[in-house]
Amino acid sequence: MKLFQYQDNELFCEDVPLTAVAAQVGTPVYVYSQAELVKRAEEFLTAVPPNALVCYATKANGNPVLIRMLAEIGLGGDVTSGGELFLALHSGISPDKIIYSGVGKTRAEIEMALDAGIHALHVESEMEMGAIAKIAAERQTVAHIGVRVNPNIDAQTHPYISTGLHGHKFGVNPERAMAMMQRAAAHPWLEPVGIASHIGSQITKLSPYEEAVQFLIGMADELAGMGIKLDYLDVGGGLGIDYEGDWRVETESPAPQIKDWVDIVSHPITQAGYNLVLEPGRSIVGPVGALVAQVVYTKEQGGKQFVIADTGMNDLLRPSLYKAHHPILPIQQPVTNNQQPVDIVGPICETSDTLGKERPFPPTEPGDLLAIMQTGAYGFAMASNYNGRLRPAEVLVNGDKFHIIRQRQTYQHLLDGIEE
Repeated sequence: MKLFQYQDNELFCEDVPLTAVAAQVGTPVYVYSQAELVKRAEEFLTAVPPNALVCYATKANGNPVLIRMLAEIGLGGDVTSGGELFLALHSGISPDKIIYSGVGKTRAEIEMALDAGIHALHVESEMEMGAIAKIAAERQTVAHIGVRVNPNIDAQTHPYISTGLHGHKFGVNPERAMAMMQRAAAHPWLEPVGIASHIGSQITKLSPYEEAVQFLIGMADELAGMGIKLDYLDVGGGLGIDYEGDWRVETESPAPQIKDWVDIVSHPITQAGYNLVLEPGRSIVGPVGALVAQVVYTKEQGGKQFVIADTGMNDLLRPSLYKAHHPILPIQQPVTNNQQPVDIVGPICETSDTLGKERPFPPTEPGDLLAIMQTGAYGFAMASNYNGRLRPAEVLVNGDKFHIIRQRQTYQHLLDGIEE
């Protein structure tokens, strides 16, 4: 059974009708398929070579229940803040399977990582490496580090999520990276163990990865010639998923399959004598989730038809931030094909609060339910309390059962941190 499909004209997640989730939990609510989450994680572990480290990018979806499931399957964690490091450790990811990236690590976060004994801190500037060296020396603790290199490779994705060009804030250029690795190798409290690149997110072509892999191997071999033998090469994450196509049927997807991506990055690295580190996020959790919402009103204005839902950019920011496309489906499948183009919008006081523009949609009434698909990644993770809206609940489906894995906020949560 596919993870989301219509049965008797009603949309299900696994064997649970989404109407049942909405009736019990309310809307808006994120709904995740446990079977699909496990399947996608296991695809990575099956495809990678021995000694490879698959670090789930916790920024994609930081729900501790989901992270714990991935840890139990055998995944590590890619974290970018003290909060994500806390979540990874709390959820059971072994410290020696955690990579810490990010351009702005604070002293407290560096100390937290050293205390935990994580696999490596990935350094993104000379000043940051100096800070790590100083803290490690004070604590007389050897810090395992990698350097994130900016390879100036065009990932052919949205400019807001492209990260591998020289004009971006991430990483350092190759010449600087080589000098940093030499200084680290000579430092008594630093141990260089790898180099990393992350060229972007939602990448649907394999050629940029081929280029990045050859770039990393060339750098690592040059360092080996200087007597600095690295343990691993980290190709990052960013593998895209199919937001545009019809995910309900078996069609040729523009997004590469997990095994194809792993094969194309792992074989050259293994043949060159290095271990592999991957940091997938979206490609694991993106397809497993749907955001279920309720129609509040409909209106006609300026020659356009609007469907106003009880969810918006505060719950799902991607369409407003990136003009991202998500399939939107009625939960009760219409018996006719009488559809008209509508703008599906939210309640937020911003013109950009649009979930889908000019979408063919059946006649809709207040109280009807709809599902915004492919929202397992960067959905709840980017949610906010903007306009005083409450963050939604999250639900995990397992077969014909479901349970809440994050309670919906109450208005009292809007006072968190305030002393009265």
